[in-house]
Amino acid sequence: MSEKYLIFGATGSIGSSLAEQLKSSGYDIHLVARNESEVSALADKLGCPFTLADVLEEGFIEKVKTDVPEIKGIAYCVGSIDLKPLRMVKEEDFNKCMKLNLYSAVEAIQGYQESLKKNKGSIVLFSTVAAQRGFTNHAIIASAKAAVEGLTVSLAAEFAPNIRVNCVAPSLTKSKIAEPMLKNTAIAEGIAKAHPLKRLGEGKDSASLAKFLITEDSSWVTGQIIAVDGGRSKLS
Repeated sequence: MSEKYLIFGATGSIGSSLAEQLKSSGYDIHLVARNESEVSALADKLGCPFTLADVLEEGFIEKVKTDVPEIKGIAYCVGSIDLKPLRMVKEEDFNKCMKLNLYSAVEAIQGYQESLKKNKGSIVLFSTVAAQRGFTNHAIIASAKAAVEGLTVSLAAEFAPNIRVNCVAPSLTKSKIAEPMLKNTAIAEGIAKAHPLKRLGEGKDSASLAKFLITEDSSWVTGQIIAVDGGRSKLS
């Protein structure tokens, strides 16, 4: 298969699992991440190219486009966990979170819009269960990810019928960014029990859905925000 899929945040638990799943199915992938040692190790393991880029830096997408001008799909697997009570929240907290989760996703999509249109491509974004379900201290990240959900449905309408846009909304997943929360065993067990399926998410759980959404397997699916959350958003 010659169609290339671009994975931002490729060294995270979801991004790396998505890369492995796509590659094992014969798809052509290109990794984008900011940690050189991690992304180069993953690229060597999978036998695929990568670009070292930080989505918080100005002009990052031009750097990526120099390496990979044409694509079939984008998975923007970048995320953060910004938890603070509102009294401690500053405007800069919102600005950084929105830049990471929303503005840079928009920049990536704009950069590849024509290529995606030409190739009848697909975009997969990532939200969180907290965008729809209220959790204490989640004002920053829930607001940013709710904006991502709004972006998903807006672009799905704007880009139809040429580009499909969908969003995966996970609950807490075992990952590097969740490690500070999960290193306390009692807290981790308590969070796991809050899910009807009684466990925390794994990267492969969301990656499996992302793989479906970014490829032609989901050719009649667009504008959807799909939970991968152990039932937490609907059943608990």
